[in-house]
Amino acid sequence: MTLFDAPTLRLLNSSSVVAISGGLRLHVAFLLAGIPPRIPEYIAFSLIVYATYTLDRTLDCKEDALNRNDLTGADRKCGLRACIISFLIGTGVFISAGMFIVPFIPFIIGYLYTHGIQVNSVTIRFKAGIGIKNAVIGLTWGGSIALIVLSCCSNSITGLVIFLFFFLKVFITSCVNDIKDIPGDMAAGIQTLPVKLGESLTRRFLIVLLLFSYLILIFALVNAFIQNEWILIAVGFFLMFIFLIIYRPSFEKRSQPFFRKMREFAISWESVIGLTMRACVPA
Repeated sequence: MTLFDAPTLRLLNSSSVVAISGGLRLHVAFLLAGIPPRIPEYIAFSLIVYATYTLDRTLDCKEDALNRNDLTGADRKCGLRACIISFLIGTGVFISAGMFIVPFIPFIIGYLYTHGIQVNSVTIRFKAGIGIKNAVIGLTWGGSIALIVLSCCSNSITGLVIFLFFFLKVFITSCVNDIKDIPGDMAAGIQTLPVKLGESLTRRFLIVLLLFSYLILIFALVNAFIQNEWILIAVGFFLMFIFLIIYRPSFEKRSQPFFRKMREFAISWESVIGLTMRACVPA
């Protein structure tokens, strides 16, 4: 007899990679801003990311039932308990560091994103509308990272650069996930960018956004608004650029692990690759 069944374990583990990636992105933001590493805040941010995404996957919705049918039968109460515990621990760390707003913004928006807002007989959902869900996700995590950076750095221009860069980065990665989820979103009537524009045009649009986001970083680097972290910048750009050029949704169904994991590798492990290369290259 096991403590958790397989679907419940998949639910509890479904946000682990994106949570770790969130903590590493905060570390990258600190490096760009010239802020010394603060590991408790990285862990706390990962816990808030975990709580937010696990909440989204715990609360049932039509498109998720189609896009993530591997979670069917999972113990949702167990998922909610994991959300609460992660959120409380992460919030405690941020509050002890004097950051009172940071943990609540993503969690509240995450709830509204999944559950929606009831206005009379109409439910307004952030998941609806072309590009709205992607903008909300980008604003949530780009804004949260920028707020944490600004609590440790007084340069408002640096904070603005960090916000714009991570807003666009998360917008792009969320759109890539929407490309994978086209069948479920179409069945649920969700008008995402890939559903409306099609896969090919969406990828071209994302490449333009990618170029623009890194032009912002280069401009900030030239004007000394951010630190000279050229390795992180170069690795992040080329990894995502090559991914957007060659990725196809059909890769998700291929038997080879490399193709099936390509999206997760490019999106979630980009920071690991960049930080590893940074550590290997002499200063």
